[in-house]
Amino acid sequence: MKSVATKRERDKAVVLDVIRRLGPLSRVDVYHLTHLRPGTISLLVRELLRENKVMEVGPSDNPRGRKQILLRLNPNWGFVVAVEFDPETVVAAVLNAGADIIHRCTERTHLGGGVDGLVKQLVACAKRVMREADVDPASLVATGAADPGLIDSRAGVTVLCSTIDFWKNVPLRNIFERDFGVPFLLESNTRARVVAERILGAGQRAENMIYLDYGTGIGMGIVSQGQVLRGRSECAGEFGHTHVGEGGPACRCGSFGCLEAMAGAPAIAARARAAVLEGSASQVLELAGGDPASISSSHVLAAACAGDKMCAAILGEAEKYLGLALANAVNLFNPAVIVVDRRLAPAGEQFLEQIARIVRRQALQHATDGLAFRFAELGEKAGVLGIALLVLDDLFEIPSLKLPKFLRDAAAGPGRGLARA
Repeated sequence: MKSVATKRERDKAVVLDVIRRLGPLSRVDVYHLTHLRPGTISLLVRELLRENKVMEVGPSDNPRGRKQILLRLNPNWGFVVAVEFDPETVVAAVLNAGADIIHRCTERTHLGGGVDGLVKQLVACAKRVMREADVDPASLVATGAADPGLIDSRAGVTVLCSTIDFWKNVPLRNIFERDFGVPFLLESNTRARVVAERILGAGQRAENMIYLDYGTGIGMGIVSQGQVLRGRSECAGEFGHTHVGEGGPACRCGSFGCLEAMAGAPAIAARARAAVLEGSASQVLELAGGDPASISSSHVLAAACAGDKMCAAILGEAEKYLGLALANAVNLFNPAVIVVDRRLAPAGEQFLEQIARIVRRQALQHATDGLAFRFAELGEKAGVLGIALLVLDDLFEIPSLKLPKFLRDAAAGPGRGLARA
């Protein structure tokens, strides 16, 4: 947690965060919410207005009494650059202090250059989106990245990635802070997406929620009592590497029978390609432009939804494994809502209904009563939105009041060094 040396600094952070979260508010509203002295609130609001962090937005509409001037966060006080990437796509966006996307760009991920090549692409993409948005570098307040691998968020380092073999021990925080000169936040892309879907999308601010992240890998974002679960070494939610099949196919992680290897996007595409090459008739070949090597999971989903029997059988196997794995997750975490990655939406509502049937059949009835199933709403924007929300929460975090070291040392007095430490 951040700390400040004076109560005045902390009070100012409290006023700013209350206006940010609950505005527009009058100074009287801020008083009722914070119980700070009215004179202190007036002084701090004047400072925040001078700093362009808050703005006046007109009088209140109360029917009786004096009209109060309302305050809200100035969304253009500062800007955040957020980058999300996976083995297929890099997305970068500039967002304002209100988490509104000002400009976004997307490009294919370049994996041929190894670590150095991918790092250069991420930095270049962040600079490109700032340039295209015409954002003054002086107004940039933070950057962040949503990473497909296992991360150490405190150190800002990617530890490893099962879907990008060379992506290991990458010090992204050091690189971005050197290039942009502002604080940087690293998060896993699955946790970034669950934050965005919970606050801005299909999660509808649920206190207990599961997000199924489905792409090259399979991840799970878990929200319990309003908190995103991370685990001791930030491995919580490695859903794709849970074991669902005895003697199943090899997984990139080195194990066998993982959910990702049985039901992930590359797995269902590979099954469809193999079936077509063995002579099976299917619409999926036409959707892929007649080239079996071009068959993707999205082609399989679309063909199954259109009634293609071969693809429907492949999708049915994936539904079975996903449903069983989600039933276990429901028993473990007891969510109120399961949000399923938008990339599975081409399979149609019947896919979601089948998953729900399997979960309700396999999980405890008490855990599934009232359980909602929804497709995600934010699509490709989810990762950058989630990073921006997390970055802004960090920037506006209310700090603890901590005396300067020389005053702490004086207060400790002689013979109290251990207590001071």
